[in-house]
Amino acid sequence: MDLDFKLFIKFIKEKTGIELSVYDTNGDFIIGSLDVAKKINPDIKGVVCDKDADLTLFTLNHKNKGFIGCIKGCQDTDKTYAVLISELAENHFLKDPDLTKEGFFKAILFGELNYSQLRKYVGKFSIPDIPSCVMLVTGDSGNVDEVISVIKAYSNGKADMVIKLDDSQCAFIKFIDEASNEYHSFTEYANFLVQSVLEETGHSVKGSIGGTVKSVYDLSSSFAQANTANRMSVGLGAKGEVHSFKEYVLIKMIEDLPKFKLNEYLEILMDANAKEIFEDEEMINTAEEFLENSLNVSETSRNLYLHRNTLMYRLDKIEKMTGLNVRKFSDAVTFRLITILSKLIK
Repeated sequence: MDLDFKLFIKFIKEKTGIELSVYDTNGDFIIGSLDVAKKINPDIKGVVCDKDADLTLFTLNHKNKGFIGCIKGCQDTDKTYAVLISELAENHFLKDPDLTKEGFFKAILFGELNYSQLRKYVGKFSIPDIPSCVMLVTGDSGNVDEVISVIKAYSNGKADMVIKLDDSQCAFIKFIDEASNEYHSFTEYANFLVQSVLEETGHSVKGSIGGTVKSVYDLSSSFAQANTANRMSVGLGAKGEVHSFKEYVLIKMIEDLPKFKLNEYLEILMDANAKEIFEDEEMINTAEEFLENSLNVSETSRNLYLHRNTLMYRLDKIEKMTGLNVRKFSDAVTFRLITILSKLIK
């Protein structure tokens, strides 16, 4: 039951942004994300507004058993939300869809199933109880069917699945079976798949990898992380065809900070002279390439088709204007942080 409510609360949060908590008919807290008292007044029918606590309370049904839902706020709109959430919960907990295996995995990714439904289909389709993760594959519109065919052909796991999401995206669900995995990491395997798609179809695709989860029940988390990795790699102009959520955990933590805080930190890190550098696309591209090549001058010169002396001149200018010597690891990290903050604030 707790997991059913956990999935439902997560669903409501992702779809509406509303924080929801659930109490039993004695008013005792069961589960939720609201920072309110652990006990509420259980004497309610329908929708009740607690003006003193600025909360809206309402009845919830889970498999013919009554519970109390609680959301923040006491306005008319909050009462409307309460009614909708109550009706949605009843439909959510009672529905028992007849899903194909592909439909089941798609429903998992989008967090549309409760625990009992998950358990039913895991048994029905003999889904292995081993770690798994999701790679979101994105390409040009209209080519996704060809991409799926190649991924299926090169998939090396019996339980692996490829799910079509739309005309340009599919999700590759990989079960991590260490005994049969010939690659050092899923990222290495993902690079192989992306290259195989290019060689077999001529289509360039991009892979975004979510974190590995312990079981299929948590695949929606990996899928959400894959989407975040895709969004951030595009927004930050990252190079390469495959990106992992692990690369962006720190950036996600920074992104979750209030915008005024980001502006405050940026003001501390970047003075007036530095702004000239960070507004110069040529200088930024030079520094980014230098960082991508692990601070290797020779490799960066070759990739940018620059004479070594020209590259050194640009790096010296960056140091003079910003006070950051990007040839030093610590200063390179600070420089990268400034570019990230600049992009997040825009």
